[in-house]
Amino acid sequence: MADSRTPNSQLADVIAEAGVTYYALAREIRAVASEAGEALSTSPSAVSYWMAGGTPSGRTRFYIAEALTRRTKRRVTVAEIGLACAGTGDALSADPLATAADLGRYVMLRRREFLTTAFATAAVRLPLSYDHEAVAATLKAARDGGSVGPEEVGTVRQLTEMFRTADDKLGGGHGLTTATAYLTDTVAPMLKARFPSATVRKDAFGAATQLACLVGWKHHDLGREGVAQQYYLLGYQLACESDPAGQAAWMMRAMTHQGLDLDQPDSCVELAEEALGRASGKVDRQTEALLLVTCARAYGASGMGARAAAALLAAENAVQDVRDPVPAYSAASGPVAATVASHTGKTLTAMKDHRAAERHYRQALVGRTPGTYQRGHGLTMINLGKCVAAQRRHEEAVGLWNRSLDFMDGVVSHRSRQEINVIRSTVARYRQRGVPGAGSLEQRATELLRGRP
Repeated sequence: MADSRTPNSQLADVIAEAGVTYYALAREIRAVASEAGEALSTSPSAVSYWMAGGTPSGRTRFYIAEALTRRTKRRVTVAEIGLACAGTGDALSADPLATAADLGRYVMLRRREFLTTAFATAAVRLPLSYDHEAVAATLKAARDGGSVGPEEVGTVRQLTEMFRTADDKLGGGHGLTTATAYLTDTVAPMLKARFPSATVRKDAFGAATQLACLVGWKHHDLGREGVAQQYYLLGYQLACESDPAGQAAWMMRAMTHQGLDLDQPDSCVELAEEALGRASGKVDRQTEALLLVTCARAYGASGMGARAAAALLAAENAVQDVRDPVPAYSAASGPVAATVASHTGKTLTAMKDHRAAERHYRQALVGRTPGTYQRGHGLTMINLGKCVAAQRRHEEAVGLWNRSLDFMDGVVSHRSRQEINVIRSTVARYRQRGVPGAGSLEQRATELLRGRP
């Protein structure tokens, strides 16, 4: 029978670029594996087998990529050498830094097949069975001898906050390429460095997690749900190196909210409960309140009304405890009480309790400093309008939606565009029924949409 394997031309190209013999490459691969705590007997014939289209076993493909990285003096990933696995299971690969490089390259090259990747419901469960030990071994082997201290980590945090502030005012499409390039070309490579202490290393991974989470959020805001999901999974892996209890739970929260926003509650309850269980007693009470209200949203979306109500009460109690400082990753979502109130409103809306939801949305609006969290403020006001409309106070809803559009002009956000479309179609019906102000609001929404990409 003829051999059906296809020669791996991608691997051949990089080996040629490295100018390395099969013997020398096999020796380098064994050395990388040894540093990661694994003994391999890789020989030149194994390299020949992979060149012919064979598949390396276990974590060997990541050792091959690292060996070629050292030889070429640039970052080589498993995808570049044709050894990436297909499907969502590879999203939590044994080399998150290579994943960061691949994702960044696809985004910056605007690879259409990547940018249109669909949200994978099955991937929501991936963190529940994640093997962090394999990743820790790969990261240990990938150290390149550079040195990074607290100053560099502080700079990453400062720039991430700058990106976040701009994102909130102008939407996910603003500054996406810049933030992606910074994560890909500067922050991810920094994680291979030598650190003066374990604390600084954890801080560096924590800062990188926040940036990866922000990039994922920006894609979510643009409606690129598959890409957002992959960045969230990347952020989860990085968080496990920094804070496997608190920040890793926070990334689980992000993935839960994405699934809920897309009306895909499958596995969201399990993921939200895991996040809360992992963080409970190990984070401040304000952060715990945010995780509790995430559980409440998951319960509400899954028809578990009694459990949702209990989680909302627990969140309301926890948010009042302000004795401990809030970590940077949860503070980035805005004033905690306002965020809890907003998600409480979403939970109650899913449970059809519009009067109670209205009260909490109003609390969320009052809880934010004017001029901050502009997009979130506008979206909360839209949700408030929907609750008011559900109570048949249509003229008041028109007024609220008119005010919400004040926050939307110039914002590059698919989510915002979707909401404005909903407003337009709703007030078109109101106009036909003679609701005051509906016609002018419909026209305003139409004009705003025309000015958007």
